[in-house]
Amino acid sequence: MDISHIANLARIELTDDEISRFDAQLSQVLEYAAKLKEIDVSGIEPTAHTYPIFDVVREDIAHDENFTAEEALSNAPSEALQQFKVPKVMD
Repeated sequence: MDISHIANLARIELTDDEISRFDAQLSQVLEYAAKLKEIDVSGIEPTAHTYPIFDVVREDIAHDENFTAEEALSNAPSEALQQFKVPKVMD
C-alpha cells in the first residue's frame, strides 16, 4: 500500500516513521474490512438506523405571528441589512 500517495492525496505531510506506522495500521483496518465482507447479510434488509424511524418531521408552524426581524436579530452578535452576519468560513 502506498501511504505516501494517500498522504499526498489528503495533503498531509508524514515522516518516514509515521508512514511505516500508518502502513501497518491501515493494513489492519483493510484486513478487518475484508473479514466483514465474509458475513452473510443476504437475509437482512438494508437500513440507515437499527431502530425503525420513518419521516420524523414536524410541520413548520409559526408559533408567534407577530415575531419581527428586529426581535430575531436582537441577540445576534452581528447583523447587516436585517440579516445575521456570520464569519466567512471559506477562503
